[in-house]
Amino acid sequence: MKQSNATNPVLVESEAAKRLNAVGSGHAAYIGLDVHKVSISVAVAEEGRQAPEFLGEIPNEPKAIDQLIRQMSERFAGQPLLFCYEAGPCGYGIYHQIQASGHDGEVVAPSLIPQRPGDRVKTDRRDAVLLARLSRAGELTAVWVPTAEQEAIRDLTRAREDMKAAELRARQRLNAFLLRHNKPYPGKSRWTAAHYRWLETVRFDSPIQQLVLQEYIENVREAERRVAGLEKQMRAALTEWSLAPVVEALMALRGVSLITAMTVLSELGDISRFDSPRQLMAYLGLVPSEHSSGGSRRQGGITKTGNGHVRRVLVESAWSYRYPARKTRIIQQRAERTSPMVQAIAWEAQKRLCGRYRRLAATGKAKQQVTTAVARELAGFLWAIACEAMGKPHGSRATA
Repeated sequence: MKQSNATNPVLVESEAAKRLNAVGSGHAAYIGLDVHKVSISVAVAEEGRQAPEFLGEIPNEPKAIDQLIRQMSERFAGQPLLFCYEAGPCGYGIYHQIQASGHDGEVVAPSLIPQRPGDRVKTDRRDAVLLARLSRAGELTAVWVPTAEQEAIRDLTRAREDMKAAELRARQRLNAFLLRHNKPYPGKSRWTAAHYRWLETVRFDSPIQQLVLQEYIENVREAERRVAGLEKQMRAALTEWSLAPVVEALMALRGVSLITAMTVLSELGDISRFDSPRQLMAYLGLVPSEHSSGGSRRQGGITKTGNGHVRRVLVESAWSYRYPARKTRIIQQRAERTSPMVQAIAWEAQKRLCGRYRRLAATGKAKQQVTTAVARELAGFLWAIACEAMGKPHGSRATA
């Protein structure tokens, strides 16, 4: 059986989850919920060693969940209960409803649920019973649950990311259409004012093809308007966000713009909650995978576990460190809005990461590997700056 450790660095628990795992008991019963869009399978494991009991299915509706909570509370005479279910597309509404009722809840990581290799039968009933039993044994790893404010900002940044992907697809289709008809752009940079002026001069003999060209151009322009509109909404939302000071501090780093900083914090929340930068790196899947047995030790590519949205933007930011370290006008303007200590950490990060990129590239490593290694260290500097902005110790050697 695979083992799941509640202190695994891949996922960082909320304070409530840490308290629950530290206690390891103290609940009269552990209720496992196998949640689906329409229904929820329910099983309960009482304190002790008896087998979990399957209670049946209920509709996935707030009223039915409230009734379940009342029934469980009456059955166990108001003693504390622990409800748990897997993180998934149904979100965190059930968790918030459970917490509001006065009982404890956990949203657990599906990838870290122990599984028997020989078990070939999977049903909703078995999943609910398994969750209840493993919750009682303390074998489940809880994920961090965002607040309502945090989830709203995260939805906004993810919507911008989706619209950006749609914009890239629209541009690629237009480029492919022009290339197919031997009308490539003769200039250097696309999607500039000069490029759009050139597109207005492109002519086809067939009026149908001319219409197709115009539709492709309008599709690109509409996608660009959607991206620009969402970025404007991000800037407006930042002014009322509780993590706005941390966003401003992170933007002192080279390669970390408003989009990157808001994406990181909207996905992870207050990253100073991580105990160390190494834990943050592991959470983002930027550490090497490893398979060691006996006297042999073999490391492979990065694990790619945890949050892929943040990992992507950090790798994109890491490309900016292939140039020599220097304080450009834009970087300096952003840094001046932060404290002297944050500026010192940002400058120390730039010197170290630019040098690291240069040294690793000189060894002949692929650029993608070098950039990933720089992104891993960049995560550590993000953690240090977040700790500084939140007034927490970070142990940075940078001096203001």
